[in-house]
Amino acid sequence: MVKLLDSYKKLLQIYTFSSNIIGTPYLPCRFVPSHQTRHGIRFKTSGADERTLQERQRQHMARGLPKQKPIAGVKEVIVVASGKGGVGKSTTAVNLALGIMANDQSKSVGLLDADVYGPSIPKLMNLKGNPELTDKNFMRPLVNFGIPCMSMGFLVEEVAPIVWRGLMVMSAIEKLIRQVDWGNLDYLVIDMPPGTGDVQLSITQNVPIAGAVIVSTPQDIALLDARRGAEMFRKVNVPVLGLVQNMSVFQCPKCSHQTHIFGSDGAKELAQTLGVEMLGDIPLHLNIRETSDKGQPVVVSSPDSPEAEAYRRVAAAVVHRLAAHPR
Repeated sequence: MVKLLDSYKKLLQIYTFSSNIIGTPYLPCRFVPSHQTRHGIRFKTSGADERTLQERQRQHMARGLPKQKPIAGVKEVIVVASGKGGVGKSTTAVNLALGIMANDQSKSVGLLDADVYGPSIPKLMNLKGNPELTDKNFMRPLVNFGIPCMSMGFLVEEVAPIVWRGLMVMSAIEKLIRQVDWGNLDYLVIDMPPGTGDVQLSITQNVPIAGAVIVSTPQDIALLDARRGAEMFRKVNVPVLGLVQNMSVFQCPKCSHQTHIFGSDGAKELAQTLGVEMLGDIPLHLNIRETSDKGQPVVVSSPDSPEAEAYRRVAAAVVHRLAAHPR
């Protein structure tokens, strides 16, 4: 434990973030370049000197960061994230995984619930119970609708609160990723917790990520946090595949009148600002809520519905983006 704490302190010291750039380490005095004083006053330098400084900073930071290691048996990892909770990220992650399989049944897809404090995958995928162990003490994912799933929700009681500090959470994430027998997967979809904290950094620093999908509602307050999430992935060199605008419009089931409850086209405008793709719109529909609460995601329970078709279009756009930008 002492060694672990020392390593964590070292990581924090090296990977201290500046106010405007994630990934720029704080340099102790002996590393302060000649054109910069100990008080942070910068002097004009040549382009060659600036490049040399940036390379020294990169090498110094790399010595303190973990090495990325692929997940055994997994070809590509897709993270589904949002800056804010309550925007339908987990529902999107579940239907994205199912949508990929619905579009191409030859593809194998897994689902990892990385939201340790508020795991939703067990409910959404109608799964209960504890994972069995293999002969090598690896956990076997629970499977439903052809999707192997792993979640902290399988390891604790359904209503038990998880009151852990950062180190314990990161240790749990490491086990959920590395000590699971995923088999052979074309895609592993990771449902990330909201925000830009320890879990996001731990996963992006330890696992090669093929791309990130950002989920947001069209309202301004959600878009602010969605932008922070997108910028975080860019800072840690994870490609942002695009944005999904969730709860984009409500259509009255009686008169078919459409109402933009959370605003209109906010995510589309943000995608243009960020220079990323708009992956699709998901409507605010009673069918999505009801099927999710029953553990029967709309893509499998109502495959012919417009809502399921919307998720399949998003899944197709994600796969297309991955093929266009292989890592």
